[in-house]
Amino acid sequence: MDAQVKFSLRDAPHEMIERAVKVRAENVNVFYGAKQALKDVNVGIPERGVMAFIGPSGCGKTTFLRCINRMNDTIAIAKVTGRIVIDGENINDRKVDVVELRSRIGMVFQKPNPFPKSIFENVAYGPRIHGLATSKSALEEIVVSSLKRAGLFDEVKERLHDAGTGLSGGQQQRLCIARAIAVEPEIILMDEPCSALDPIATARIEELMEELAKIYTIVIVTHSMQQAARVSQRTAFFHLGNLVEDGPTDVIFNNPKDKRTQDYITGRFG
Repeated sequence: MDAQVKFSLRDAPHEMIERAVKVRAENVNVFYGAKQALKDVNVGIPERGVMAFIGPSGCGKTTFLRCINRMNDTIAIAKVTGRIVIDGENINDRKVDVVELRSRIGMVFQKPNPFPKSIFENVAYGPRIHGLATSKSALEEIVVSSLKRAGLFDEVKERLHDAGTGLSGGQQQRLCIARAIAVEPEIILMDEPCSALDPIATARIEELMEELAKIYTIVIVTHSMQQAARVSQRTAFFHLGNLVEDGPTDVIFNNPKDKRTQDYITGRFG
């Protein structure tokens, strides 16, 4: 059973010790037409905390991330085999409601993508369509709470009805995070969430991840090994469609088992 599988993680501010597995991948393969993008991926992602996926461009990191909320379903030529189990349920089962699944799994993309709506409406959109608020005041409470958890409320509280697209890049990304957490997901997927941001905005997002990791399971794809080292408790290294190894972040960076991991971390390729 998933609950019996434990990870011993390095010390973190939120004391992420001995967490149960939240997501488990079993022999996951992904094909885009005749091209195989992922090959027999097996990995466990612990409940709460941050897990980072690293590796060179085109190695399968984002492809695997998109498997976790079945985003590859939107690609006509994509075929996914194997099992991805979340809380004991195989999400690739035909009986799974994909809309409901994606309400449990928030996603933050590489480039901030606020809706062409007000700041308030960006955050209110998900709770409204999922029927999470029974009244106007309840919806307002969700919006304010989400903006606070995303560390944005104090900066925008006087202009909630201004366009979300008028915010700075870093603020837009935090708005997208607020939008994601407004529907109370269990998992947040982040695909290079800081690559379009300056160092100050990046630091704010990393601080936010540390706070959110106390509540949510966060999976981040990043090209920045420094970022992976700063924010994650576990790291998985992908190369040419293979998950080469995964483990506690300090072990992967300081004492990897596979020479390919060592070569990538030391800059010999990638």
